[in-house]
Parts: sequence; C-alpha cells; structure tokens
Amino acid sequence: MKIWLDGGLRDADGARVSVFDHGLTVGDGVFETVKAERGRAFALTRHLERLATSARGMGLPEPDLDEVRRGCTAVLDANPMALGRLRITYTGGLSPLGSDRGDNGTTLVIAVSEAPRRPDTTAAVTVPWTRNERGALAGLKTTSYGENVVALARASELGASEALFANTVGQLCEGTGSNVFVVLDGELHTPPLHSGCLAGITRALTVTWAGAKETDLPLDVLERAEEIFLTSTLRDVQAVTRIDGRQLAERPGPVTAEAMRIFDEQAAADTDPR
Repeated sequence: MKIWLDGGLRDADGARVSVFDHGLTVGDGVFETVKAERGRAFALTRHLERLATSARGMGLPEPDLDEVRRGCTAVLDANPMALGRLRITYTGGLSPLGSDRGDNGTTLVIAVSEAPRRPDTTAAVTVPWTRNERGALAGLKTTSYGENVVALARASELGASEALFANTVGQLCEGTGSNVFVVLDGELHTPPLHSGCLAGITRALTVTWAGAKETDLPLDVLERAEEIFLTSTLRDVQAVTRIDGRQLAERPGPVTAEAMRIFDEQAAADTDPR
C-alpha cells in the first residue's frame, strides 16, 4: 500500500505523522472522502473546492490543490482496485499541545482503501443529540468527528447504518456522514444548507439532477414521509426502508428509484461534473 504524505508517495509502513500533529491532538483539520472506481476519482474538482472551503473556514492556510490532485492520481495509480475510498486529510501540522497552532506548516495525507458496494436499501435511526447550525464548524468537513462516532455507534447498536440529527431548532438536518431526502405528496425535499447540514457533493448533484426542493423540515417529517433516502460519496442514493420503529416499503419507492437511476446515468456520463 502506498500513501501520499507531504509531497510524495511512501510505503504505508513508513508513512508517519507526528504525535504532536494538530489534527491528532485537537482535531484541527479538514478532509474529503472521494469515490474511486477503477482508478478514477468521481467529482474530484467539487471535492477539492470543498476542501479549500473547509480549510478557509477553519483558518488553515490555503491547500495547494494542484499537489492534492497529483497526490490523488499517484495514490490511485499505485493502489489499483475496483472500488476505493480515497481519503484526503489536511491538518494544522506540528503544533503545541493546545489549541494554538504552530508555525511548522500543514500536513497533507492521501490514502485509499477498498470499499464494498453498498446495498440499495438500509435502516436509519434518529438520535437525541443536535447539530448546531450556528456553530463555528457548521457546514465544514472537519476531522472533529467525535459526535459522529458516538451517534453511529448508537445506530449500529440498533441495527442501522446511519444516525440522523435534528438541529437546535428541531429541524431535520443530516446524518453522521450523509444527507437526507424525503418524499412528501410525491415531491422530493431535502434540508437547506442553513439547517447546518454539510454541503454534500452527492446531495448537490441529486438536487440538480433529480429536481429536489430545499425545504425547512421538522424532524418528525420522518414519521410521515412516503419515502426517505440518503446520499453520500459511497452510498450514492440509498433508500431507507426502516427509520426508528417505522417500517417503509422493502424496496426503493418510485421517486427514490428514479433518483437512483438518474444519478447512476449522469455519474457514468461525467466522472467530474462541475
């Protein structure tokens, strides 16, 4: 396995980041997860733009996106696989043991691992914790994922693959690593970005390609939605057939099935949609 670390490929066993790296000690970093099929990264330009947006939001130096792109290509070429999870991590680098950043530069790590094909359907649960839509990190893809780890563990205990959050005013927000869509009276809706959800790449493409409306939705919309589905880099469009104790249809509903079809067709036609 080869990993890109600060400008070059390294053997995985020899790739080392300092225990004083700010990404490790205080979660001072941003990241992107990119789907790679047969050595080609999907929607890489959009992912790199979001990486830069997250870095600016964190106050990190602007990442060298040309280097990131070179690193992605090098890692994918060095590690051939049918379906991969390409992970780009960019941190505040070597720093003191505290919240203050050091002046030793940033750290860039790019790695890939094999990913399984996701099933067409899944189960999800809601959790009692909230997303803070007014927080400093709202809408940024940062390495501070502790809340997601706790919520996803709760979902796993309950036989689900995703946990869904409300925000502080009780509106449906997002999952730990996904965006959520619902069908109401035959129309497709998803929470707007001001709800505090991440500006998901797959979310944005689905909104455009499937014609979804961005709508403020109460959390209890999940109790009456005709269909529910999740979107994310490795899920693409995935139907939810059970939410908490509520059983929906065993197969993707008609609106979800159409969104899945459209996404698959459009993604196959253009691997780097702008």
